[in-house]
Amino acid sequence: MMKKTFLSVILSAAVLCAATVLAADLPQKIVIGNPEALSGSQAKAGEQAVGGIKAVIKWVNTVHGGVKVGGKKIPLDYKYYDCESKREAVTSLLERLITVDKVHFIMAPYSSSLTLAGAPVAEKYGILYMDHGGASDKIFTQGFKFIVQTIGLGTRYHVGTLNMLKKKDPASRRLALAYKDDEFGRSVMDGAEAHAKKIGYEIVFKRTYPPTVTDLTPLLSELKASRPDIVIGGGHLADGQLFTQQMADLGIQTKAFSLIAAVTLPAFQNALKGKADGVMGPSHWEVGVTYTKEKAQKAGQTWIGPSQDEFVKLFKEAIGKDLRPEYHAAEAGAAVLSLVLGIEKANSLDSGKVRAALGKITFMSYYGAWGIDETGQQVGHDLIDAQWQGDKLVIVWPEAAATGSLLYPKPAFK
Repeated sequence: MMKKTFLSVILSAAVLCAATVLAADLPQKIVIGNPEALSGSQAKAGEQAVGGIKAVIKWVNTVHGGVKVGGKKIPLDYKYYDCESKREAVTSLLERLITVDKVHFIMAPYSSSLTLAGAPVAEKYGILYMDHGGASDKIFTQGFKFIVQTIGLGTRYHVGTLNMLKKKDPASRRLALAYKDDEFGRSVMDGAEAHAKKIGYEIVFKRTYPPTVTDLTPLLSELKASRPDIVIGGGHLADGQLFTQQMADLGIQTKAFSLIAAVTLPAFQNALKGKADGVMGPSHWEVGVTYTKEKAQKAGQTWIGPSQDEFVKLFKEAIGKDLRPEYHAAEAGAAVLSLVLGIEKANSLDSGKVRAALGKITFMSYYGAWGIDETGQQVGHDLIDAQWQGDKLVIVWPEAAATGSLLYPKPAFK
């Protein structure tokens, strides 16, 4: 009996000593580094991402009490630089963040191209690289071990859209595809084409256009001649606006028209006014899609983070103006939440251990469900589809998340 008691005391002391040593080695703050696009082509998305990250960091530090690791609660800090939407700037800034600023973890910049540019640097240093805005499948075919995705895969972007339209109108078969010729656009097109063929659509038109396109009239004239029932495509905001404006100019009327990464942004409707009516697009998150602790409990998921209303409030405080958060902000904030859970589960700031822990985690937040596969790809989060109906953005798919019904067929351009 005395031996057992003595052994228990020794073991308890050893555990306490180990915890004390670990706590002594921990930093005063856990620093997240981020080469974000605050100027150049991705500036609007970058501003949103920074706001979302700051909003969730504030929640973690003030409500969650910091990150629980090594018997302590340590606050998060955030160090970011403007990469000017340039690939070469991403790599140089990552070197600076890792070797000079000594950050603990990296938040990747928005967009597939910029995320892919930085991944080899993070890999070289063995530092966790949280992908909040890179959707291209190509990012996850390079064998990178330290990248973890929150945004969904590009190949899945138009899958829900096609399922919705096939359910609504099984007789419509003629489909046109026209996407921006970049990593993201090609990834979405490949996934859309494969799924469309699988569920019975005929591809009557398939083209890509240059990222810097200023006139889509030649391409759209060919598209019009193919007589599609449905048109899907796009790339980002600027080309999405051009695509829609010139569809209207050419009088191309279809039963449905869906664009990626543009339609759900207020700037899209602000620029196009009535021409946006009936245009729809997939999104990872929009204000109005409510995920709650109760829904998490029903799904058997861990809940973490602020409510949607709290996130919106924190976001506006973070950027210092009355701007509505968009999906760029929501997914960046959710990436921070996943990092917090990974650190706490690993009870470590070692990137390898945190990466391993993230592979075992699923959770739900204001952003929805989260979970990754062995490559780090996001497989837990489902996209929604939203459509402009007048001056209101209505969530029309999936049915469980819908705030209204799909306007079909699409009204004629005004």
